[in-house]
Amino acid sequence: MKNNKKQRLLYILFDFLAALAAWVLFYLFRKIQIEPQVFGTEVPITFGSRFWGGVIGLPFAWILLYYFTGFYKNMFHRSRLDDFTRTLLSSLLGVVIIFFLLILDDTILNYTNYYSLFFTLFLLHFTFTLIPRMIITSRMVAKVHKREIGFRTVMIGSNENAVDVYLDILDQKKSSGYEILGFINVNKKEHYQLQDQIAHLGGHENMEAILRKHQVEEVIIALEPFEHDKIGDIVSRLSLLDIRISAIPSMTDILTGKVKSTTIFGTPLLEVSHDLMPAWQVNVKQMMDKLIAILALIVLTPLNLFLITGVKLSSRGPILYKQDRVGRFGKEFKIFKFRSMYHNAEENGPELSSKHDPRVTRFGQLMRKHRLDEIPNFINVLKGDMALVGPRPERAYFINKITVEAPHYIHLHKVKPGITSWGQVKYGYAENVEEMIKRLRYDILYIENMSLFVDLKILFYTVITIVKGRGV
Repeated sequence: MKNNKKQRLLYILFDFLAALAAWVLFYLFRKIQIEPQVFGTEVPITFGSRFWGGVIGLPFAWILLYYFTGFYKNMFHRSRLDDFTRTLLSSLLGVVIIFFLLILDDTILNYTNYYSLFFTLFLLHFTFTLIPRMIITSRMVAKVHKREIGFRTVMIGSNENAVDVYLDILDQKKSSGYEILGFINVNKKEHYQLQDQIAHLGGHENMEAILRKHQVEEVIIALEPFEHDKIGDIVSRLSLLDIRISAIPSMTDILTGKVKSTTIFGTPLLEVSHDLMPAWQVNVKQMMDKLIAILALIVLTPLNLFLITGVKLSSRGPILYKQDRVGRFGKEFKIFKFRSMYHNAEENGPELSSKHDPRVTRFGQLMRKHRLDEIPNFINVLKGDMALVGPRPERAYFINKITVEAPHYIHLHKVKPGITSWGQVKYGYAENVEEMIKRLRYDILYIENMSLFVDLKILFYTVITIVKGRGV
């Protein structure tokens, strides 16, 4: 969505101003209402360090809280009721934290003062935050209804159910936001019922290429009962793309993944969600990845200078080695590593490394033993191509070989690849496709059990592996 950043900035701006206004009025309430009760006389209004600390720090703290709880995601797919609930819960959580950190040590006359302080701050912050959010969301909903905002959508299905859903969307007086580009068929036939209404984009065997070509944002699955044998494969493949998936309600008993009701205004559809972690954990993980990557690159500067010198003296060629790898949603990116092999080591084609690989320099062996050659991966983490923990990214050449024997390998593309992984800790570098497939079991297990705790555990064992020199 082109307006995504603009909408997000609008919410952030008013959330910032709301937090600022709530704190200023709360501070004045303390000075005018509470402190005279404590001291028995009027107290002059002064703006000390606590006031300015709150003015400067609290709005940013509130923005971080909203970010971690996932408020700034999916802004064009929310309702006013959703805004109300999220604002209520986040305001309550934030005020409780502020109360224990900043208010609990206040001098008070009696405990009723605590109740007054708590509920005053809560009501001020909740009210000032909710009103702008409701206005912004109402304007956004109105634009969707008027078809000023739309989502590039493709239907998967071509028969009676698909026609019914399309006509229902078309007949809505208030738009639900779908801009139907065309449909993708599942079973081949000479004529498709939906073909009389919208464009036929192709068959489901080419689904990924079609969706990428048309920059599709949403997919509606509307299959017939006799086509249900394809639903598992279709949903599985769609889950590897950065696309919102909805389906007709009658299919929920056979859809894979978590199914929840959407906020579609007129058409009764259900959203298929494949969130692997709660929103707050996803955001904490991303923040932790960036902070650790920055810290690592700074702290390891002396070591990096040593490694740069070592690589340069070990053999001719570039210091950094760049290679195409396949990342999340199957998108390729350039991975950075310190060069551990002789220059042009793969002039005869792609080849996996082994423990006694003659292509690896002596200095490269030292780096690989302690995984020091992967330090530049932190650059990829900062760029957003990789995470600290996740399945190791592979080249398309080897992925094509692996998927012949293990088609479920593509499920690794649901998440960002990582510098380290459960499979990497267990097996180290894979020397052949068979070992890659063995490692795959642990990477799939990681995806099914993703959490911050699992990430921290893998990072802990990675450090042990590095210190003990078990990298190869």
